[in-house]
Amino acid sequence: MGDQGERHASRPLRWPRMKLTGERPIEGSTPDSLIALHEAGYREVAVRLGAGIVLDVGSGLGDATSTMAAPGRFVIGIDYDSDTAVSAQGNFGAANHMGFASMDGSKIAVKDHSIDYVCSSHVIEHFTQPETHVAELARVVAHDGAVFVLCPNAPADFENPFHVYDFEPPQLESILKLFFEEVEVLGLEGDEVLRADFAKRRASGDRLLKLDIFKLRKRLPQKTYVWIYERVLPIVYKFLGSGTTGIGSGIDHTHLFISDTVTTTTPVLFAIARRPRARLAS
Repeated sequence: MGDQGERHASRPLRWPRMKLTGERPIEGSTPDSLIALHEAGYREVAVRLGAGIVLDVGSGLGDATSTMAAPGRFVIGIDYDSDTAVSAQGNFGAANHMGFASMDGSKIAVKDHSIDYVCSSHVIEHFTQPETHVAELARVVAHDGAVFVLCPNAPADFENPFHVYDFEPPQLESILKLFFEEVEVLGLEGDEVLRADFAKRRASGDRLLKLDIFKLRKRLPQKTYVWIYERVLPIVYKFLGSGTTGIGSGIDHTHLFISDTVTTTTPVLFAIARRPRARLAS
């Protein structure tokens, strides 16, 4: 994992043309602290992995997924977008003995209990029926394996129309316990520097949201709100500048750590689920 840069130094990475939508973190376009949240989450998953097969649900461009590669381990990344999965395979697949494919997180095309470790990072909040996603995680993981689920902590999350289901610790624990016998919910906590960045960006965002006096965005169909959000967000970031958006702040994953205590300001929930429950016969 430590020689990731050396592995790709001899050839340029080829990315699909990705635009800033607020859904996928993009280096140079997404606030550094949000990218740091994702990197820190994968860091904490990676240190808890052993040898075996690892499935990363929602692998995106594959750069974070590749950090889980190690001797004795085969990593499979899946993403709902086929072009993104193809690009990830070209950039990381062959060099790291990894594989990427396009799949739906609620219909994962692998055999029952065939995966040793499953990572679902910032995916569950995008499902209108998140139980379908959790059921699939429980179906594919080995009986003695582990599932890692990361998502925003609802009280600390920013408004984002892509997030259709918000979780607090009791809610995340409850839905996971429907399908797993053993569940632990921790917090991915930020230090004072990260907290200050979040507070600054939240204050700026709140000022902008107050311009929508009649909360018209809440009355729009979600697809319409998402369409507007995708187009307005890049303009807002450009207008505000890096000093407010946090792009180029230099904040990285070292500003986050795992905590047993989750407060209303803890940015991310980090759940570990083991021992999948037997499925009821249909």
